[in-house]
Amino acid sequence: MPARLEPFQPADLTTEQRRLYDRLLGSRRARGPRPFPLTDGEGRLQGPFNAMLLNPELGDALQELGGAVRFGTGLTPRQREIAILAVAAHERSDYEWEVHSHAGREEGLTEDDLAALRDRAPAPFDDPGERLVLEIVRELLETGDLGDATFAAALESLDQARLYGLVTLVGYYRLLAVHMRVLRIDG
Repeated sequence: MPARLEPFQPADLTTEQRRLYDRLLGSRRARGPRPFPLTDGEGRLQGPFNAMLLNPELGDALQELGGAVRFGTGLTPRQREIAILAVAAHERSDYEWEVHSHAGREEGLTEDDLAALRDRAPAPFDDPGERLVLEIVRELLETGDLGDATFAAALESLDQARLYGLVTLVGYYRLLAVHMRVLRIDG
């Protein structure tokens, strides 16, 4: 399906849009390992970031939240990428899958690990904390809640602050997936 939002041209941005554009390009996510840059050859933002320019105030709040949930949850980098990839697989978000499968490989996820996440197969992880993160994320995605047993296991393994971060991370990446689906950004 064709995109419903044309990429904003950097030369045509308003002052508020330009401020957000510059913040995005200066953010930690722009400097990390990526399979492709945040902008295309003409400097236009790709993925969910172009859409954030539609409402720079809201877009800036969203990109700030994104930085916090990506880098400030207290989860290990592998746990974080497992969680994001589980959301990407569930939501069929090709853009997030592409970006975060690359990041997952950087954190040591194997092709078998990625295939299991993509196919929603049983967790292939030896680490019980990684298996639990995947269980939590999948239960949240399927039911919108955590049962008492999963919640208790999560508190024992993660503590309340990291569980809160994980739940927020799932909500954030689901939101991005919806934005990209509605605007036909994902492919």
